Amino acid sequence: MGKFTEDSKELLAAIGGSDNIAAVSHCITRMRYVLMDPKKADIKRIERIPSVKGTFTQAGQFQVIIGNEVADFYDDFTAVSGVSGVSKDQVKSMSKQNQNILQKAMTSLAEIFAPLIPAIITGGLILGFRNVIDSMEVFNGATLVSQSQFWAGIDHFLWLLGEAVFHVGIPVGICWTVMKKMGGTEMLGIILGLTLVSGQLTNAYGVADALANGTINQWDFGFIKVNMIGYQAQVLPAILAAFTLAYLERFFKKISPKVVSMILVPFCSLLCAVMAAHFVLGPIGWKIGAVISDVVYAGISGSFRVIFGAIFGFFYAPLVITGLHHMSNAIDLQLIAGSQGSAHPGTMLWPMIALSNIAQGSAVLGMIALQRKSARAQELNIPSCISCYLGVTEPAMFGINLKYVFPFICGMCGSCLAAIVSTATSVTATAIGVGGLPGILSIRPEYMSSFALCMLIAIVVPFVLTYIVGHRRGLDAEAAAEAEAERLDAEAAVFDAQAKAAHAPVDFKAFLTGKTVAIEQVPDPTFAEKVLGDGIAIEPTSSVLLAPADATVSQTMDGSNHALGLTLPNGIEILLHIGLDTVGMNGDGFKIHVRPGQRVKAGEQLITFDPVKIRAAGHPLITMMVVTDNGGYGKFRFDAGKDVQAGGGVVGHAE
Repeated sequence: MGKFTEDSKELLAAIGGSDNIAAVSHCITRMRYVLMDPKKADIKRIERIPSVKGTFTQAGQFQVIIGNEVADFYDDFTAVSGVSGVSKDQVKSMSKQNQNILQKAMTSLAEIFAPLIPAIITGGLILGFRNVIDSMEVFNGATLVSQSQFWAGIDHFLWLLGEAVFHVGIPVGICWTVMKKMGGTEMLGIILGLTLVSGQLTNAYGVADALANGTINQWDFGFIKVNMIGYQAQVLPAILAAFTLAYLERFFKKISPKVVSMILVPFCSLLCAVMAAHFVLGPIGWKIGAVISDVVYAGISGSFRVIFGAIFGFFYAPLVITGLHHMSNAIDLQLIAGSQGSAHPGTMLWPMIALSNIAQGSAVLGMIALQRKSARAQELNIPSCISCYLGVTEPAMFGINLKYVFPFICGMCGSCLAAIVSTATSVTATAIGVGGLPGILSIRPEYMSSFALCMLIAIVVPFVLTYIVGHRRGLDAEAAAEAEAERLDAEAAVFDAQAKAAHAPVDFKAFLTGKTVAIEQVPDPTFAEKVLGDGIAIEPTSSVLLAPADATVSQTMDGSNHALGLTLPNGIEILLHIGLDTVGMNGDGFKIHVRPGQRVKAGEQLITFDPVKIRAAGHPLITMMVVTDNGGYGKFRFDAGKDVQAGGGVVGHAE
């Protein structure tokens, strides 16, 4: 029977038995399960198991935190359950069976964007900073850039990175990650992405003007002409084009003879994918954008602008996912130009865009509060929130809000309410470009107080909704459990490193203050004759037993609390025993401060005892440290007959 046999039996019953386990594996501190029916897992019962330190569910996997003894637990569990373990990659793949269609779609979307997140965060922060220095009028109506050549140079230089990330990097990166996800040729994906952002094409940001002026370049095939449109910063065309390339490559691999497949497959699949992207998928995307633009223009200038505001405020964030939101810039400029000479020139559209930025950032702020105990989550949450509040939402939406779905929807709700107030009070911006919190500087002075109220709504509503929904889903508890697992992983790594230093010399520090006594002089034959092993004793003048070395508590004496066992990282096992025959005191006068499986440092408190009660019960106070397993060490030396200070002097040495 293994050490964790009983706990394994209890866990097996609590998760619904062997029939409920589709797959099981483990990492350095956690058991990882794919359950046929996750609802059968009794969380409260599981967390009452002595060896279990917590549970959480992530990416379709039910994870049980065990600690650094998880390998032993895993062996006992597989023996008890009769379920064979699989690799972590297999568990990850099988975990998708616990996801519905929407979750699978969102998981796929997250897998596409996950490799792009570092670049998106960098680009978001850069564009947010550029918004501050080149669009905020902070010097009597002038921007920092207009007042300083240094800042103008910084602004110009930073655009090199901003353009690389969003104009070029997003479409190219998406094509690469889709091909990687689909198991296709990644280099073909990169080339496809480059054809979407080629300098030969009309830049996506200038398409509206080029179409209006009739200056857009075209491919002329004689019988048909195709507009040469670029897809800078576009997401949907890149995704559609990349998936088309992946399936075309699979198709041509199946039908091509092996002898020419190296030439025929990449040529045919890439050529057809590029043609589909520019001749079919791209134009469809732009047609959708044109329709949306017409609807927005009619809505923002009509009698039902409040209803339009609610719709636009709610759905603007999803438009950002597709890249179609860029068309709103042309509408904004048209509104500003058309209103010149009126009493209140400007646009009512841009304020709602800025509020949507704020709402998505506030949803991330709610995630920051929920996941405050997870340092790893905060590495993404905090910069994404900052970027969002400065007007760039992609890092927050793709990196966080869409990953969990509900923060994205909570942000949409907050944006909707803020947009209703904005359109109802006719909040108008004089210019566009400054998004997020700095967007208030673009608002006409007479509407700034109304916009400030809208900002408050966009901050409070998504934050509160996200926190409430996340708390009900147990996301804060999951973050705490994951943080605990990360801590255990780090500790396990340290202890593993220490274990690798096996047979390095070991010093045993004084576990009590007093005078050391040779083990042979202890008035008890079990200790004096070294039945349990060699060691050292101390006649104590202190009353707190300390750990003589870094170790893991292997056992305690429940009920009596007069002794405990420790296991050092190098395999040495020791027994610490307070007094003689003190087991008969049944714990009276003893207080233990540790539990089995707990790691302790040298000098850390283990047991507090009452010398007066021990003597009154007629027991000697002498306290022994016995090496019950030498861990492969061949030589031990113990220093008897000297005064030592608890946690200070060395009482023994192993080589």
